[in-house]
Amino acid sequence: MMKKTMAFALFIFSAASVFAAPEFNNVQDSIHRSEERSPGQKDTLFVSALPQNPLLSYQSLIYKKRLDSLKMSVPMDYNEHVQNYIDLYVFNRKDQIAKMLGLSKYYFPIFEKSLMEIGVPDEIKFISVIESALNPNAVSRSGAVGPWQFMYTTAKGYGLVMDSYVDERKDPVQASYAAARYLKDSYNRFGDWLLAIAAYNCGSGAVGRAITKAGGKADFWAIRPYLPRETQNYVPAFIATAYAMNYYAKHDINPAMASFNIFTDAVDVTKFISLSNIARAVEVDIKELRLLNPSYKKDIVNGSVKSPKTLIIPSIDKQLYSSLYNLLNPETDNEPAIIAASLNSPSGSPASVNTFHRVTEGQTLAMVANQYGVEVQDLKVWNNLKIMQIVPGQQIRVKAFKSTVTAQKSDPLYKIYIVKAGDTLAEIANRFNGTSVSKLKALNGLKSSALQPGMRLKVNQSL
Repeated sequence: MMKKTMAFALFIFSAASVFAAPEFNNVQDSIHRSEERSPGQKDTLFVSALPQNPLLSYQSLIYKKRLDSLKMSVPMDYNEHVQNYIDLYVFNRKDQIAKMLGLSKYYFPIFEKSLMEIGVPDEIKFISVIESALNPNAVSRSGAVGPWQFMYTTAKGYGLVMDSYVDERKDPVQASYAAARYLKDSYNRFGDWLLAIAAYNCGSGAVGRAITKAGGKADFWAIRPYLPRETQNYVPAFIATAYAMNYYAKHDINPAMASFNIFTDAVDVTKFISLSNIARAVEVDIKELRLLNPSYKKDIVNGSVKSPKTLIIPSIDKQLYSSLYNLLNPETDNEPAIIAASLNSPSGSPASVNTFHRVTEGQTLAMVANQYGVEVQDLKVWNNLKIMQIVPGQQIRVKAFKSTVTAQKSDPLYKIYIVKAGDTLAEIANRFNGTSVSKLKALNGLKSSALQPGMRLKVNQSL
């Protein structure tokens, strides 16, 4: 269940007051939805509730024709709900659309690759615009994180790693694979991409209940009245986003350049090293490195020989690569003291100290978690919290980890297998004598058999 475990959008499209239609006046954020064509349907559904003004009707037909011409796997139906969001985006949010167009040149190729490998339509990438405004560091009030806005429990269930060093919900690559798998699972359940998109917002359970209330009809527009308010608008906004990102030139919107270098290289890192040292070596601003590597929570790339980590750097002059190589491959085995950090205490277990945070006006649990580099779920466990709500003056216990300057020791009991496209747990288990699917799941803390390319699986070293 995504949106029961996933918060709704942080996007720029959260301006309910601009809607002309009365039914949109109380929309609180930007969450939207739409409907899907039945097999063989050659045209999108157009049911107009707008006044029969000849000029208005002509303009509506233009928008409808443009949506029809996109020829996407996800049906781009047109109606007054979609039109309201189109008007909002192309007339009232031109600057934001321009910014999204610039950012999309970097993020969309990443998302498109993940979606294609999982077998999800390319246009699903527009969900990320609605969810986070293409901000990998986006955090919602309810604790959803990253460009695809995953909640902790859902992220864990889809194989994302969240520990003291990394939060893969912020990783554009890993999070997009997880989102693609979630959406594919929802599509396999409902057989309809618009319902899958709706499920991404409110959860599969809510969509299933709405279908039951609608008499068993698995059609978004048919079940729309039975869905949560924010989800009723999620699909129309998705369709409007697809329109705006394709027909921006028709509305005099010019893409804005991204604030960072969108041409990048990926480097495998096999040691613990700080982003600040890397920034000095390649002569780039550490802020740019943080933006390109948002999943590293402590500004430390926690790589090892057995579990290398990926570092994204902007394209640099060739002579700087030698500096980076020397930094990542020193002649001595001694780790630079200031860059190798570890959470290992002398006893081999994380050393932690309890500290208390006093909640201030306007703070949320997610904000406190980000301040201390921990997870919302951890705060709930440490403080025995049943709900997300906290109040000013409340004392929140935080377990802060002590850091040392010794390099983290690699675990000699297992080695790492990098999952490739098409791999299954059964196939991986067969490659290594003495293991099994159940052993692999237990060793890696997997609750399901779902895999995604790039995942790192522990396999017993002796095998």
